Amino acid sequence: MADREVDFLLVGGGVASAHCAAELRRRGADGSILLVGREPEPPYDRPPLSKEYLRGEAAREEALVHPRDWYGENDVELLTRTSVTALDPEARTAKIQGGEEVRFGKALLATGAMVNILRVDGAQLEGIHYLRAFGSSDAIRDDVAAAEHVVCVGGSYIGAEVAASLTAIGKRCTIVEIEPVVLARSFGEEVGERLQRLLADHDVDIVTGETVAAFEGDERVETVLTESGRAIDCDAVVVGAGVRPDTMLAARAGIEVGDGIDCDSGLETSVPGVFAAGDCCSYESGLHGGRARFEHWDVALQQGRHAARGMLGDKQPYTVVPYFFSDLSDWASLEYVGGASEWDEVILRGDPEALELSAWYVRSDRLVAALSIGRPEDLMAARRLIETGRELGEERAMLADADADLDDLG
Repeated sequence: MADREVDFLLVGGGVASAHCAAELRRRGADGSILLVGREPEPPYDRPPLSKEYLRGEAAREEALVHPRDWYGENDVELLTRTSVTALDPEARTAKIQGGEEVRFGKALLATGAMVNILRVDGAQLEGIHYLRAFGSSDAIRDDVAAAEHVVCVGGSYIGAEVAASLTAIGKRCTIVEIEPVVLARSFGEEVGERLQRLLADHDVDIVTGETVAAFEGDERVETVLTESGRAIDCDAVVVGAGVRPDTMLAARAGIEVGDGIDCDSGLETSVPGVFAAGDCCSYESGLHGGRARFEHWDVALQQGRHAARGMLGDKQPYTVVPYFFSDLSDWASLEYVGGASEWDEVILRGDPEALELSAWYVRSDRLVAALSIGRPEDLMAARRLIETGRELGEERAMLADADADLDDLG
């Protein structure tokens, strides 16, 4: 028999759960809400961890989704440093760390993602860091205080952002990236080459086409060895080798999982009344023509809100165009809409050499994604074109013309 009952159980102490709770209250839900998170802090935004928080320019409180007293004021019970250890969807019960069993009406699984750990010789040495939480950002900042040279393993978002931030505070950084060009997997080689040049212009060393074979050092990392035999001396390492969705709780509960927790178009899992949102959510997307999963802050926010509406009986599909942003220190701000893993053509608009541009990613004569660097106004038209999914036809010439008015597109 359960120790107590709640109307809404939110599993995961991140952005999705925090915005789900707020949306439930905003829409008049007066039932009990229990939000359970493993971290010691209330839910917070993670983007600052590789940017202004890492550089020491922002305090923890600035990253909190809601002020600490918001939860009590809105009758949301918040359990930090606590895990949900088991879920029984049929009995509608959850076991909470410490032994308590809670019966729930509706549930949200927002269990996030786990960083990929490098399994190479020397991976246990001191001075090797992974960035996912406040504590890891603190550890990096403290550890590199006396460092001269930091190696960032991975040239995607985390690696590039951390390298930019640490360079901005006076550290020498080297990026080691498996792809030929940094950020090319997300934005294509043409845009990636310009961003790589930007990093290099700010004294970030970049080693591409290389994978890490081992770390060497006496207790603490001193050298990064690559598969080709290159040895890079360093004082610290930050690994940005991607993440994988945390589906363990769902899988143990018999909920369908794949590359994430499988959901329908309304973010409901294979168990009615149990929803998923954020990094762990793999949902049926009409916008993308199949199953989609995104590891972006705004997606977690939007999906948390949508799941709340689903809990209250709104069966509308989730159709928000994914949005993402990235800052390379104060050197460049990137904004992106869509979510394309492949495309036929990239149309550039603006001044690519000055890095004031938008890149339009086209597949089968339809816009599937767009990136803005210094041209945020272009993303309004891009979002409309992605939403409609119509063929571009002769209008594609407008995308390359920086003087063309895009207001009528879409």
